[in-house]
Amino acid sequence: MPRTPARLLTPSALSLLGAAALLTATACTAGTPTAHKTPASTRPSAASSPPAPRVLTQAEAQAALVTAADLGEPWAPTQGAATWRDGLLKATTESSACRRLLDALYADDLFGGDTGARAVTGLDDPLDQTQLRYQVLALSTPDVDRTLGWLQSLPRDCGTFTAVTAHGAVQGVTVREADLPRIGDARQGLRVTLSSETADGDPTVLTMDVAAVRVGDDTIAVSLGGLGDVSPDATRAAVETGVRRLAEVRKSGRAQI
Repeated sequence: MPRTPARLLTPSALSLLGAAALLTATACTAGTPTAHKTPASTRPSAASSPPAPRVLTQAEAQAALVTAADLGEPWAPTQGAATWRDGLLKATTESSACRRLLDALYADDLFGGDTGARAVTGLDDPLDQTQLRYQVLALSTPDVDRTLGWLQSLPRDCGTFTAVTAHGAVQGVTVREADLPRIGDARQGLRVTLSSETADGDPTVLTMDVAAVRVGDDTIAVSLGGLGDVSPDATRAAVETGVRRLAEVRKSGRAQI
């Protein structure tokens, strides 16, 4: 059978075929999912941490000290270090833990080492012949808590021991825990008594009340001592008044920022 000769496409037919091919290609492209570029993972922002506590300034520490007016009569500004400080508190003993206590009492420094702001005042009670030392300190919380832990251990480790003064007098020392008001974030109180005899054989007893209270990042330290009646109420009053005063100073400082 004879082959039918191929027909040549006219230009208009070629144009129509090209358009059809273009439409087919477009349809295929539209049906294919478009690959989306995955954006770089955004690192989640860390939760905003609370601002660091504002460090107590020296001026604020000074303003937070209790005064004779705060405690009322018969308290008055001190007239100088009591004679019993050198005569009885300057003593030593074999136990290193107990010796540390005696050294801290004599130096009137429970915490030792370098500190930030530190303000100190002394008050005398001429009626009971007692002397109070009051301090406001800016210390690190771990350091304060370690010292509070040491103070708490003393009634167990140094409940009763013997000490010798710089003049050679032998003293019997007892250390007992003292109650403090439930104020501040952490606290510890002690009552220390040092019993001996004078050169004439007369008995003498020095009583020392010690208190330390941490309030946030600030610390209050109180020591009250005398050869007569040392009332624990005076120590508690100083601590309670001091915590209130410190809160007022801190609040005033925040208001000025």
